[in-house]
Amino acid sequence: MADVKVEVSGEMDVPNDTKPPFPSFLQIPTQIPDPREWIQQQRQNVRPWLVFIQTSNFKVAPTLPRLAKRLMRNIEYFQANYLFVFLGLFIYCLITSPLILLVLAGNFYIGYKLNRRHLRKNVVLFGKELTLAQQYAILAACSMPVYYLVGAHAAMFWVIGASIVTITLHAAFYNIESIIPRKDDEFPLMEEV
Repeated sequence: MADVKVEVSGEMDVPNDTKPPFPSFLQIPTQIPDPREWIQQQRQNVRPWLVFIQTSNFKVAPTLPRLAKRLMRNIEYFQANYLFVFLGLFIYCLITSPLILLVLAGNFYIGYKLNRRHLRKNVVLFGKELTLAQQYAILAACSMPVYYLVGAHAAMFWVIGASIVTITLHAAFYNIESIIPRKDDEFPLMEEV
């Protein structure tokens, strides 16, 4: 047989409609957003609270794979609502812990005074001029023992734990499919029983 040579050189175009490997809420940002802009964006993304707490949509998932998909879809859909649930628990914890609130207010007041003093003249420590960020770092380091004494670590873990439990329970039992039908990539005719 004769050898046949075929030209196979060239460039291949990759389609642009590829999905990212992780859901959007797990993506790591490449730059730090402006806090005011980020808060405004989260406020615009808040879903209606009546839909969020509608008890007729709470149902048990029939299978574990559907539960996993439900958790991911609920966290992605109600992300801004869950952020406000966390903030509400945080504020509740501050209101019920007046010592933590007092220390936090004192810390902000000292930070404000450091900022005002930095605008007037520079602070020198051991012959070295300190930047405002370094002054804030020293303030944070000095206030850590005070936060420990007033029990801020216990409050922080309580807020984190209560948020995780509340958000996970809501995401596990809220039937998101009653609001948003399943995506096209799933097979609607192959229903799990």
